[in-house]
Formats: sequence, structure tokens, C-alpha cells
Amino acid sequence: KAAFINFISDEEWKSIEPVSSWFGPSSFLMSSMSALFKLSMWIRHGHGYLTENLGIPVWGSYAVFGLATLFLGMILGLVSGCDTLV
Repeated sequence: KAAFINFISDEEWKSIEPVSSWFGPSSFLMSSMSALFKLSMWIRHGHGYLTENLGIPVWGSYAVFGLATLFLGMILGLVSGCDTLV
């Protein structure tokens, strides 16, 4: 607590460079990191729901997420392939 008070009263904060705009809380980079973290938490919650509430074995949950990943990749590939035809 004393170190923080001295930091403010001695104006040591003036010698610190501000955070780059790339690493600011509202930057694209940090927003993307936040979205990835939310996605990972959603996947973790989904895995817990499948294994604990529905009684699916762990390997079954992995299979569900693996198939979902493959299916989503196929859909995205189809959409991007159709985009080049138009």
C-alpha cells in the first residue's frame, strides 16, 4: 500500500510509457483474445454438460466436438468456395 501511495505522490507514473493501442482493452487484438477465451469456456461448459449431465463418456464428448469441428470446416470451405464462383 505504501509503495502505491509513493508511486502516486512521487509522480513515478509519468515515467511509464502508455500501453500501445494494439494492447488496449478495446483493440481488435484484445477483442479477439476475449472471444477465443469465451469460446474456450463455452467448449469447457459443453464438455462438462455432455459428460456430467448426459453421462456421455469423455471420448464421446471429444468425438462430438471433433465432428462439429470437421462439419464447421466443411461448411466454411463450401461457403468460401461458392464465393469464388460468383
